[in-house]
Amino acid sequence: MLYKVKQYLDALAYPYYRLAGRIPWTPGYVTAKRRGIEYAIRNNLLSPNKLLPVGYGFRIDERIIEYPWVYTRMEIPRGGKVLDAGSVLNYDFLLKFKPVSEARLTICTLAPEKRCYWKSGISYVYDDLRATMFRSEYFDCVVSISTIEHIGLDNTMLYTDDAAKREMDQSGYIAAVREFRRIIKPGGTCFITVPYGKAAVRKWFQVFDAAMIESVLKAFEPRTSVLEYFAYDADGWRRAEAKELENSTCHDIHQDGKPFGDMAAGARGVVCMLLRT
Repeated sequence: MLYKVKQYLDALAYPYYRLAGRIPWTPGYVTAKRRGIEYAIRNNLLSPNKLLPVGYGFRIDERIIEYPWVYTRMEIPRGGKVLDAGSVLNYDFLLKFKPVSEARLTICTLAPEKRCYWKSGISYVYDDLRATMFRSEYFDCVVSISTIEHIGLDNTMLYTDDAAKREMDQSGYIAAVREFRRIIKPGGTCFITVPYGKAAVRKWFQVFDAAMIESVLKAFEPRTSVLEYFAYDADGWRRAEAKELENSTCHDIHQDGKPFGDMAAGARGVVCMLLRT
């Protein structure tokens, strides 16, 4: 219930957040982000080749890109099997949108979370994405939003108290991508998003560069693929080319403190991948 109380208090703070200049990660920010994501999904703002509105996602982190991008492109039959690889869909406001709301959703993550929607028929599995318990060619779709950049690194910072998850295996994500390929049916889809720019390891996550994206594609061996890049500027998010993001960095509220300068709330570059088997 604590998270519901926090959600209520954050909503109360939303008007003050706007009046104070929309500073990332201050009270009211989470409400602003949620409302922005909901609006973008409902209105298909991240549809293919569609220009983003001026000021889109102003001072909001990359989830304002990733969630609507994935929801716009998911084509899953009613009752289709979907794996949420990383517990990124485990929010009530996301679970209500089709096609996820009509799918058989399994959430796989390291450890139990405060939010749990098992009464809605959602399955929870606590496992390592590098070697899961799922049988081959089981899922119609795998969704991995900003997850593989954490695999093999220090996941004790936020996700678990298990000391065994304090690692420094910078290539751990490759095993997870291969596992995604194994458990997806022929003709299925995999969505992967990661922060993109100048390669860097930030203790509990890493920023992917072009070579690392190539390693993802090599590990998955998709039949077809779609990659789209987005850049954060001081006035919001826009579509971009990979080359112009080569030196992009991330602001991490947990390690860098309060945002400054361009007020980036997270990544300044992100790549969204749709991989078909």
